[in-house]
Amino acid sequence: MPRPRDEDLFADSTMTFGEHLEELRSCLFRAVIGLAIGFVLGLFVGNHVVTFIQEPLKDALTNYYIQKSESDIARHRDRLLEAGYTESDNPGSLEQLASKEGLVFREVLVNPRELLAHLKKVAPERFPEAPDAGNDAGGEFSSKDLVPLHLWHPIAEDARIQTKSLNAHEAFVIWIKASLLVGALLSSPWVFYQVWMFVAAGLYPHEKQYIHVFLPFSLGLFFLGAAMAFFFVFEPVLTFLFSFNQMLGIDPDPRISEWLGFVLVLPLGFGISFQLPLVMLFLERIGIFDVEAYRSKWRMAILVIAVMSMMLTPADPTSMMLMLVPLTVLYFGGILLCKWMPRNRSPYEEE
Repeated sequence: MPRPRDEDLFADSTMTFGEHLEELRSCLFRAVIGLAIGFVLGLFVGNHVVTFIQEPLKDALTNYYIQKSESDIARHRDRLLEAGYTESDNPGSLEQLASKEGLVFREVLVNPRELLAHLKKVAPERFPEAPDAGNDAGGEFSSKDLVPLHLWHPIAEDARIQTKSLNAHEAFVIWIKASLLVGALLSSPWVFYQVWMFVAAGLYPHEKQYIHVFLPFSLGLFFLGAAMAFFFVFEPVLTFLFSFNQMLGIDPDPRISEWLGFVLVLPLGFGISFQLPLVMLFLERIGIFDVEAYRSKWRMAILVIAVMSMMLTPADPTSMMLMLVPLTVLYFGGILLCKWMPRNRSPYEEE
């Protein structure tokens, strides 16, 4: 018997508001369980993650102090030459000690007679002609009697490039946060799956097939954004920020908890913002926008993307532009995606 024309063809798939809330509760509970399992697994590799996430910061600090050492060499070149360093082979050989060999120096002022007396005291057979320590007892000397002494050491052993913790429990908290970060990454496919299952509960049967496309696409965009932030954004952003330290003469002294917060926020912001093509496709699916609206309002869309880039980044122009450019590309990619997967009329809709 044919179905009456005015009968709701989707009566079996409709859900009340309470049923939607119950579905949301179930999806959130399953997502939290997956996150908890990932967190437990992350506890076993949390220490390695802490070491790994410090690498961009250490690289930026190393470049900062090498550049600072090169500037110090340029300022103290005459003193260095007087101390016995030569530039006969290469005019830039002194800077190469810092840039190529990774050595930095610190200048100290010493009293030569006091230094020689100390050397004779600890190694008299090697410095027999040095004055005795008692010869200068009660003697006076001025700043003109002091000579510069340059102490070189590898930048890798410099304490200034090591991140600091300022209280007893901070290292433990960092380990827990790093483990939670690993858990979030490990459980992200399951969490995304639960999110899309909740969305699918409100879709018509012929629309649920798109979940199999959206889910891997959403995961891929999220990991692409997070990876871009970690491998391509951190270094130029830190270089830009540290340039102000160098300009103002303020040496950076990073704290591990603050750095971890930076590590969490920036990749997360990039991962979420890279969902833009899917958001555009979803809005086009439910009829809020169409392809023509996306194309005609592209200037306004780029303005919105710029504001969003400021909100999801540390608000420095470097990180903002590094998010704005790929999101602009993804916006036009979203237009192509909407054209490639246009919204179809329901086969049960009335003409």
